[in-house]
Amino acid sequence: MLDRLIHKWLRIPYTLHVREYRKVKRAKATILFIHGIGNNGSAWDEVIKRLPDDVQVVTIDLLGFGESPKPHWARYDAKAQANSVLATYFTLGLSTKLIIVGHSLGSLVAIEIAKRYPLLVSRLILCAPPLYLPDSGTKLPRNTDAILRRLYKQAEKYPDQFAQIAAFATKYQLVNKSFSVTQENLPSYLTTLREAILNQTSIQDIPRLKLPIDIIVGAFDPVVIGSNILKLKKSHTNISVKTIAAGHEVKAAFIPAVVSVINSVTRI
Repeated sequence: MLDRLIHKWLRIPYTLHVREYRKVKRAKATILFIHGIGNNGSAWDEVIKRLPDDVQVVTIDLLGFGESPKPHWARYDAKAQANSVLATYFTLGLSTKLIIVGHSLGSLVAIEIAKRYPLLVSRLILCAPPLYLPDSGTKLPRNTDAILRRLYKQAEKYPDQFAQIAAFATKYQLVNKSFSVTQENLPSYLTTLREAILNQTSIQDIPRLKLPIDIIVGAFDPVVIGSNILKLKKSHTNISVKTIAAGHEVKAAFIPAVVSVINSVTRI
């Protein structure tokens, strides 16, 4: 009851579980890693291991995932996630600008943070961002955006079957090692899918951002629409795009690609 009073009615953001906070004196850069849907902060472990020692690192579990709070009444949209990230930022006593590295859902949260708190962010590195056009409202899907939205809605409609598919993907290592969909986090997963991905405004927000944005996409990613990203690149000089031989998850070829981009931007 007290939790709901504080966070729902008084709208005080939750602070998030911090997986890793690598403090560095006179750090070259401070990097905040934000994981994708169904994952937690440990999704970035292999990337962080390869970073130089003069980079300060923070990884968190988003609201509804990992060891962060999972209130059943929360909306789990990008705005709520961004506010919780900001609350956590101040709890850690950070005062430096952030390079935010986001994967999938984490990319959308990163865009929201940069939109709402531009003075805190110096650069975005977006891995496999699912940037979709607004829902046209047509009954029959006419483009890739609409087809993917229809598939996501099926996951909402049949949660038990979706949980079985998620278990299969985990068993056969088709997803990141940190990916986990359980009965405990399934409600927050599906709510996040609806509020932060299906109802996103990110594709409208990102053109308004003036900071440097690096986007990394896998050539074999089934949930990222390359044409949407290429249109952004063509019309905005602050956006660069790197395509690699990978799928959607931060594993295999994605890991050295992320490290390479981080190293290149922290040397600037």
